Amino acid sequence: MNLFGMMDVSASALQAERVRAEVVASNMANAETTRTPEGGPYQRHHVVFESQDSNSFQASLVSHMSQTSAGAFGGGTTRRMFSSSLGGATASEPVPGGVAVTAVISDASAPLQRYDPQHPDAGPDGFVSYPDINPLTEMVDLMGATRSYGANASAIQAEKSMVASSFEILK
Repeated sequence: MNLFGMMDVSASALQAERVRAEVVASNMANAETTRTPEGGPYQRHHVVFESQDSNSFQASLVSHMSQTSAGAFGGGTTRRMFSSSLGGATASEPVPGGVAVTAVISDASAPLQRYDPQHPDAGPDGFVSYPDINPLTEMVDLMGATRSYGANASAIQAEKSMVASSFEILK
C-alpha cells in the first residue's frame, strides 16, 4: 500500500461511519412514528459494512450464513439495499483495505403495543403499535460511530503530519 492509500482507507471509514450516524439519527427521529407510507410503525434500521479486500472473511461469512437458516437478526429482517437518499456515501470504486456500506437493513422485530384508545392509529382494541426503538441503544450506537469517526480522523491527521515531517527531512 502506498503512502496515500492509508488516507483512502481512513476516508472510506469516515464515509461509512457518517452513514451509520445518519441511520441512528433517523432511528431516533422516528422512535414515536406509528404510521409510515409502507403501513404500520417505523422499523429500526441497521447498517451493514463490508471490507473491500478481505475475500477470505467474506467467503467465510457467506458459507456460515448459508449453513444457518436464520440471518444476523434472527432471520426476521428484511434487507433493503443502501440508497442514495442517505447521502450516497458509497465510493464509485472500492478502496483496497477500506470499508463500504453495502446495505441498510430493516429490523422486523415486533412493534411495541401501548394502550391509548384516543390515538388516531389505535386499533379496535385501543392499542397503538410503536417502533421497537430503545433510545439508550441508539445513543450507544451513535457514540460508537462518533468514536470510530474521530479515530479515523485522527489517523488522517497523523498521516498528514508524517508526510509533512518526511518533506522536512528531504529538505
